[in-house]
Amino acid sequence: MSELGFLIIFPFAVAVLLMLLKKDSILRTVVVTVGALAEMAVAVLFSLSYVIHGDFPGESAYLTHTASTDKVIAVCEALLMILVFSQAIRFRKYYILLLSAAGTLPMLWLDLTGIGESMKPHIRIDVLTMIMVLIVGIVGSLICIYAVGYIRDYHVHHDDVTDRSGYFLAMLFVFLGAMMGLIGSDNLSWMYFFWEITSVCSFLLIGYSRTGEAVTNSFRALWMNLLGGCGFMAAILFCVLVANIYNLSELLRFSEIPGLVIFPVSMLAFAALTKSAQMPFSRWLLGAMVAPTPTSALLHSATMVKAGVYLLIRLSPLLHGSLPGTMVTATGGFTFFAASLLAITVSDGKKVLAYSTISNLGLIAAAAGCGVKSAMWAGIMLLIFHAVTKSVMFMAVGAYENSTGSRDVEDMHGMIVRVPKLAFVMTVGIFGMSVVPLGMCVAKWAALRGFIDSGNVYLIMFLCFGSASTLFYWVKWLGKIFCVSKDSERQEDRVRKTEWAAIYPLTIMTVALCFLYPLISSRILIPYLNDWMPGHSKDVFSASITEGDFIIMAIMIICICLLPVIMVIVNRIQDRRVLSYMSGFNTGDDRSFYDSEGNRQMQHLSNWYMQDLFGEKKILIPCLAVSAAFIILIMSNCAIRGLFL
Repeated sequence: MSELGFLIIFPFAVAVLLMLLKKDSILRTVVVTVGALAEMAVAVLFSLSYVIHGDFPGESAYLTHTASTDKVIAVCEALLMILVFSQAIRFRKYYILLLSAAGTLPMLWLDLTGIGESMKPHIRIDVLTMIMVLIVGIVGSLICIYAVGYIRDYHVHHDDVTDRSGYFLAMLFVFLGAMMGLIGSDNLSWMYFFWEITSVCSFLLIGYSRTGEAVTNSFRALWMNLLGGCGFMAAILFCVLVANIYNLSELLRFSEIPGLVIFPVSMLAFAALTKSAQMPFSRWLLGAMVAPTPTSALLHSATMVKAGVYLLIRLSPLLHGSLPGTMVTATGGFTFFAASLLAITVSDGKKVLAYSTISNLGLIAAAAGCGVKSAMWAGIMLLIFHAVTKSVMFMAVGAYENSTGSRDVEDMHGMIVRVPKLAFVMTVGIFGMSVVPLGMCVAKWAALRGFIDSGNVYLIMFLCFGSASTLFYWVKWLGKIFCVSKDSERQEDRVRKTEWAAIYPLTIMTVALCFLYPLISSRILIPYLNDWMPGHSKDVFSASITEGDFIIMAIMIICICLLPVIMVIVNRIQDRRVLSYMSGFNTGDDRSFYDSEGNRQMQHLSNWYMQDLFGEKKILIPCLAVSAAFIILIMSNCAIRGLFL
């Protein structure tokens, strides 16, 4: 418990120190590096101690008497509301005032009247907590280290943006602390408090540059997440005032009385869908790409969106066969398919990653909504693989943008020769996300088995077609990296050491997960799921490592280790390439040709983006409308059943 307390409080202390160190200096670099390494080390220590002390795979509960802490939290909630109010008034976004007040004032009322006080444990730790602590502690901390060098280069390329890098780095650490508090909390009021901190921090980070676009996108993220916060608050009010429930673990015990819990579960699921950027709330995450890349990496991989799917995974036993579960599975499956189609039609690297994130989160949400053990295995594995692999991709794209001034996939032509180290990192990330039988593909196969077990035919269709379109846009990207023009020259490596210090470990972790996945499955996930969800479905995976596991693991390792060999071969045969055939006589540089009239024309080679078929202008708004109508229909039905029946 002491380790978890450190993981929650320490990042806030580091953030305060960084706010005081306003000027860029070696001291600030040291503070960020030491702070991130300390958070990472304690996260690993916490997980090891949890296993060693014998609670594995059970759970431990802490903190029954929290009156003084509750008062501090109430004050912080009021300060958060005042901060949001000030920004809303400053930019004349008055609707934000209503959403913020609707979420915070009821909580303050519960705190001041004492109605919301609970004498039950506020902290609960189990295997899922341990997994999330490792994801946030390791991935999140490495992103903070990466941000030190990145933010310097960012201001070199964006000299019109006021340098507030100390504030930016501080907000990253606040994010880490809030996420640690959220995943460790069992008390619903505490969860809501940390939930709202992540919403406000994302608003502040997305609007970092203070440009018109950044401000607009930051407020979109804020109102969508505050709307989800209102749903969270409605669930808390119902649980406290009607069902006498204060903790999430208590709510899960009421699964045998669906009429009593259908309203709070639907509201919590709604809050999770907004936080995890499922359609129709996906636009806030797309808008987040205007922020510096560490913000995108943190929001898309380790923190913000993972809070949403984490809550859905917690709720999974209640979602099985229920109306809220139908809402989650249909919304998640539809989002997975629609976002994967939209990713094909864009060339901005960060936007491709954003759509990919939304798509994969949809698959995790759908797995959680099924509520069967095989789907839950897939959901947790997807969460792990996605957090590590997607953070690698975001960091690599950010480093490439700082080095070349572009993050467009079309401008990554011939990266294998021009910037081979970044090309290697991106290739590992793309392989981990898409290539059979690596990382995400293993989890998607398990998700397919889970969907079959649950009998959801439409989910099977979404997964099959969505996986096909997912592979399409990853292969297009990979083709650009390996497509080399004649006389391509290697460029200077401008990536800072602090950036490599984060990129390399995450790349190694991507490979290591391929090796460790059978152990994670047999020693951690299967015992945990058998203990947590007995009787929902038969085990899909053996409780011990089988010969098949070793075969899959060996294939994964061989595939991913062949990548550097392929790269070396490509570099060595560079001088023996044959000139490309063009619509005329090749001038010899493989970039231009003489047409039939003897005029010199430049070659233009690009991917096909199919924007006329299903581009953003074609299907985005209809997809948002369909998903919104479905959620409103289900939520209305849940409200009627929960409140009036």
